[in-house]
Amino acid sequence: MTVKKPPMGWNTWNTFASNINEQLIMESADAMVKNGYKDAGYEYIVIDDCWSLKQRDEEGRLVADPEKFPHGMKYVADYVHSKGLKFGMYSCVGTNTCAGYPGSFEHEWQDAKQLAEWGVDFLKYDYCYFPSNGDGKQRYLVMAQALRASGRDILFSACNWGNAKVETWARACGVDMYRSTGDIFDNFNSAKDIAMSQVQNYCYSAPGCFNDMDMLTVGMYGKGNVGNENAQSDVEYQTQFALWCLFGSPLMIGCDVRNMTPATKEILTNKEMIALNQDPECRGVINVTTHPWDQNLKVFFRHLSDGEYAIGFFNF
Repeated sequence: MTVKKPPMGWNTWNTFASNINEQLIMESADAMVKNGYKDAGYEYIVIDDCWSLKQRDEEGRLVADPEKFPHGMKYVADYVHSKGLKFGMYSCVGTNTCAGYPGSFEHEWQDAKQLAEWGVDFLKYDYCYFPSNGDGKQRYLVMAQALRASGRDILFSACNWGNAKVETWARACGVDMYRSTGDIFDNFNSAKDIAMSQVQNYCYSAPGCFNDMDMLTVGMYGKGNVGNENAQSDVEYQTQFALWCLFGSPLMIGCDVRNMTPATKEILTNKEMIALNQDPECRGVINVTTHPWDQNLKVFFRHLSDGEYAIGFFNF
């Protein structure tokens, strides 16, 4: 598929990790619509790792954990679609996922067909347990081909953590968005360091293939899987969201959308910031910082459509 603007949605991992089930997904889909996130542009509901059994079935097919998803994935996908949203799932380029569930290595064509049959619209594709003598770029290409041959438009989100200069080949391999960094955690230094590490790479991000700085931690307040005692303040969350929007990164919410504070909702549904992120030209930022010694002071410039431009001033 051709993705014209940075994708927007919600992912289970940051808050829930393995503590997922169909009720959580359905309640989160309800909350996305009821609380105005769908209207703000967030459209994907993505289940991350830990959704399957530890073994494939006799035909080599992935099996949804019947305790977590008793009605199966097609049922969950249909429910998400009934809310006007799109449904995403997770697999891995290696033999296992990061949490030790079956990966898609040498099962790409079978898995892509199965995902399409379930009604999947988005695939997050991780990089754990990949053979040391393998060619990761080639295996991402294989899955991209398999998804395109599946008969369904499925957004391909490659998550190789920025290895092998992924920004230089992701687009050519048929990837729609690619993780350019390691995992984010709910503290300000994590968000800041991730954003600053990508300043020189945004010339590679444009319609069709977007640089993904990982899922947002806005609104987590230290709770959940990537939460910690150094959780951010609302001002720091505002700064994180401004960076992700200005840099044109996909906006994937990571907090519990069923239980957001008014401040979190205000940040994540800020129309001006989202319009900046979703600007039709999707141009990258330019670092125009001129401060001679204080590296905590940053200024970024970005061309927008209709002859407008944005300037971001950040004091880290």
